[in-house]
Amino acid sequence: MTEGLRVLTMNLLSPEHADWDRRRPVLAAGLRELRPDVAALQETVWGDGADQAAELLGPGYQVARHSGRSADGVGAVLASRWPLGAVREIDLHVTGRTAGFPWAAALAVEVLVPAPLGPLLLVHHKPSWQYGYARERELQAVATARFVEGLVAGRDLPVVLAGDFDDRPDSASIRFWTGRQSLEGRSVCYEDAWEAAHPGEAGHTFSPRNPLVTAGEMALERGRRIDYVMVRCGPHGPGLAVGGCRLAFDQPVEGVWASDHFGVVADLELPRRRPGAWA
Repeated sequence: MTEGLRVLTMNLLSPEHADWDRRRPVLAAGLRELRPDVAALQETVWGDGADQAAELLGPGYQVARHSGRSADGVGAVLASRWPLGAVREIDLHVTGRTAGFPWAAALAVEVLVPAPLGPLLLVHHKPSWQYGYARERELQAVATARFVEGLVAGRDLPVVLAGDFDDRPDSASIRFWTGRQSLEGRSVCYEDAWEAAHPGEAGHTFSPRNPLVTAGEMALERGRRIDYVMVRCGPHGPGLAVGGCRLAFDQPVEGVWASDHFGVVADLELPRRRPGAWA
């Protein structure tokens, strides 16, 4: 029986940056200590006999990959300790400006989690990253939400949404995801695990206190929370309860920072009482 689920989202920072030989063992040790049940990983590399995600996570994971990736092999993957069912993807190249980011997409995977918790739908959403691309991220959020609703199609199936969304909680795309506003004539509601566990706390996942941020391409970064784990809500609330949520890789190990992003780890569980009925 499985009653709890540990979900991780983590942007690994492409290995071409920031001394990968020193970062790799920090990531590998941290991931194996965290032991996520499912993980959404961004900026990971595979091909030519190499599989960075599999190497870092260790044995026992099933992996599904975004179909698009950059010329240097960088892309995004979903990994699960449990077998995978149907794998589906939606392309998120919603305007001409998105053409330069080949792995803009959402991957939806049925994860065959044992009862009573599973099975469930795990969705890895990766929109555009650039400043000034709010319109694209809004269209991408709506496209992924519509895609998910079509896959659920009335089934009693918990949905977990995770990834590097590249937008702050007060942005239109995140407000859309969390049910605070509609976009393009559509509305949904997902519970933000960090907000549920730490109301009012900033929880920045891309922060100038990490020297890899200020050393990188966004040297004037002031700090944002842009990485999320969310749970889809039905009419009476989320399908899974947030037991806890924390940052990962948010401190150096012997002076080495694992990535320019901090990870988000959410522990999800069956609610004590199913929403939708009085006690």
